[in-house]
Amino acid sequence: MTATHTRPADTTKQEWAAGLTAFAAVMLFLVGLLDIFRGIMAVAEDDIFVTTRNYAFAFDLTSWGWIHLSLGVLAIIVSIGLLKVSMWARVSGVAIAGLVIIANFLSLPYYPVWSVVMIALSGFIVWALCVVQRDNLFNLSEAE
Repeated sequence: MTATHTRPADTTKQEWAAGLTAFAAVMLFLVGLLDIFRGIMAVAEDDIFVTTRNYAFAFDLTSWGWIHLSLGVLAIIVSIGLLKVSMWARVSGVAIAGLVIIANFLSLPYYPVWSVVMIALSGFIVWALCVVQRDNLFNLSEAE
C-alpha cells in the first residue's frame, strides 16, 4: 500500500494565502534587486546621492552600499524560499524586510524619495507575510 498525497480542497482562504505569499515573494525579490542596484551605486560612489552634514547615523557612502548590497542578496535568496512556501522563508522574509526598512530609514538623507519607496514596499511585504495563517498554506510546488 502506498500513501497518496492529495492537495487540500481549494478554498477562498487558501487561494488568498497562496496569492499573498506569492505577492510577498515577488515583492521581496524586487526589493532585493533594487537594493542590490542601490548598493552598487553607493559602492561606486555615484554622484546621485546627496551628502548631508551633521547626520546622527553618518556612515561612509561605501559602507551604506555594502549594507544595501548584502541585504539585497539575502532578500533574493529568501524570496526563492517563499515561492516554496516554507516557514523559515516567511520568518526570514519578515526579518529581512524589517532590516531593509531600518537601513532605508537610516540612509534617508542620502536618497530620500527612494528610501521612502523602499520603506513602503517592505511594509507591504511584512504585512503580506504576517497576515497569512500557517494552516492555510500549502506547497505550491506540489500543485498538479
